[in-house]
Amino acid sequence: MGLLDAHLVPAVDGVAYGLLLFVVASGLSLAFGTAGVLNLSHGMLYAVGAYTGAELSDGTWGGLLLGLAAGTTAACLVGAGLSAASFPLARRGHLAQALLTFGLALIGGDLLIQFFGADDLPVRVPAALDTSVSLLGHRYPAYRLCFIVMAVLLAAFGTWVLVRTRVGAAVRAAADDPQMLAATGYSPRTVHLGVLAAAGALAGAAGVLGAPIIGPGPGTAETVLMLSLVVVVLGGLRSLWATFFAAIGVGEVQTLGVSVAPGLAPYLLFAAMAAVLVLRSRFAEPATGHGTDGPVPDPLGRLVGRVGAGLRRVIRSARPKTRSASPPGHGRLPSGAAWRRAAPLLALCVALVALPGLLDAYTISLAGSALALGLLAVSVTVLTGYAGLPTLGQTAPFAVGAYTTANLAAAGWTVGPVQILLSALAAAVFSAVTGPAVIRARGTTVLMITLAVGELTSAAVNQLKSVTGGADGLVGFPATQALWGGEDLFEESELYTYALVVAAVAVAATLLVLRSPAGKLLTGARGAEARMRASGHPVWRYLLVAYIGAGALAGVGGSVMVTVQQYLSPADVGFEIAAFALLAAVIGGTTSVVGALFGAGLIVATRDWVAGAWPGHGPLLLGVLFVAAVYLLPRGLAGLRGTSGEEETTTASPGPRNEPPAVSAPSPAPAPSPVGKAGP
Repeated sequence: MGLLDAHLVPAVDGVAYGLLLFVVASGLSLAFGTAGVLNLSHGMLYAVGAYTGAELSDGTWGGLLLGLAAGTTAACLVGAGLSAASFPLARRGHLAQALLTFGLALIGGDLLIQFFGADDLPVRVPAALDTSVSLLGHRYPAYRLCFIVMAVLLAAFGTWVLVRTRVGAAVRAAADDPQMLAATGYSPRTVHLGVLAAAGALAGAAGVLGAPIIGPGPGTAETVLMLSLVVVVLGGLRSLWATFFAAIGVGEVQTLGVSVAPGLAPYLLFAAMAAVLVLRSRFAEPATGHGTDGPVPDPLGRLVGRVGAGLRRVIRSARPKTRSASPPGHGRLPSGAAWRRAAPLLALCVALVALPGLLDAYTISLAGSALALGLLAVSVTVLTGYAGLPTLGQTAPFAVGAYTTANLAAAGWTVGPVQILLSALAAAVFSAVTGPAVIRARGTTVLMITLAVGELTSAAVNQLKSVTGGADGLVGFPATQALWGGEDLFEESELYTYALVVAAVAVAATLLVLRSPAGKLLTGARGAEARMRASGHPVWRYLLVAYIGAGALAGVGGSVMVTVQQYLSPADVGFEIAAFALLAAVIGGTTSVVGALFGAGLIVATRDWVAGAWPGHGPLLLGVLFVAAVYLLPRGLAGLRGTSGEEETTTASPGPRNEPPAVSAPSPAPAPSPVGKAGP
């Protein structure tokens, strides 16, 4: 009884917290499950309501009601605007939506800070609720008990509208059979508008009522978005009751879990999300009796020996899809098309080599950081564009490589090539361990699993202080030596040259592999997985090798970042960097290695160089960049060159590894985007 009594207040707090998340997550689930919008700005809608409610709160019931009306209306209008912005992208898939909504979230967050300030706003509640009541012998805030009642009423009203009204029937029909709904006379655009406006209203109302619990501040939007994603993933998109219980569970972990097991609490949420997604993808995966690639991978001990042998066997039997039309004897000479394809890479190399003589020291250091982020973006391109595995978790092997280099330097291992090799090896081992949980998933589920991997790694970074320095990071370790016995690299131009050489070697190796028969097999596995399986190809092994290779490349990027910066903090390997890497790949064209480098350069230049002329507005400028890119560059920077991109086999927008079609199908339908319609 004593233990139960000690944890009573955190348990009740968990109920209030969970109900708040249920209301917010219901709007996110509605937007994704019905309107098909992967809304990464949903947390910003909550922040709109929270800031508005806090600004209008004056400690009276009238102020609370006015704030509720104004905050709900404001978020509803923002949701309607989001509908107008995202509807033209409906056929371009979820990565385009992610680019747009993430950009809008950055813009909205910057505007909220400009209007309301960068500090957390105090929230004044009515005097009758600004007290405590007795709850089984404990004093408990009256507002939180009142909020539980209000949240239940709001959830009940939303459920009634969805289940018992004609509007709710139209919404459910839009999720189940949009074609039939359109045949009955409902406009898909009107339903899309209504759904996103309603989702915004739910988030805004939750923001006003929940402001005393998750108050308005600079980190509010990201916190609410991440927790809402966890709730939606755990609850699914088909059952409000499942979402309800998932929200209560998340709320209890955030409050009671911290009280009972504070050391495990940072891992519980995303570990549970990853486990649910992995199990769901395993059970949803169609069984296949073709070839050697069964539904369950071999044990890791057998895997290491069989991956290489299987890949070599298939590469020997693979034939290139196209042959040069050049006459015999001239087949080895590069054609005009080949020179045109190589021109952007050559121009990039010339520009990068010339930079030290053209720019100041600060800009040169930014260029070195851009190369590190570019390697991370290239690893995302390998997975997203070639393997069909869209990822938000490449900062995990990136962090492994970065912290490996920092700890090697602290231990006296300062030779650059040694740091690069060991960091790449450590990141590859990490990817080999986490890869089996990722490569079986499809579509958006891959995004969520990799997001969980990235967040679990971030939690470990903050917990393992002896290795990572915790929240303080690592600084003061010895500088890197370019060669054994050489001088330490201190000057910005020297560090940049080192980063450029490493990046050039890594990118060249990546291009050689992607343009080899192994790269063609990987592209084939993405575009026609069922046929590859039916013909005996061990597709999961190809994907695992690609995942491990991309992880090693990300580890090299992390090592370069540490060398260039000479310090390392958790923010360098957090969710924002993961999102930037994915968006850099999308801006570049998802199948363009050179485009990913350009995309990373644009992001770093906008965030750190252009924003220098307008201090404090880096997020706003990045948001404008992302929104402009999604509309002006529908196929990314690589699309500016037409269809003769780096890979002739991927002239269309690369599709994800969706659920394989029947083997008897005449041809696999190309997916419209890098992320399919499969929900988490």
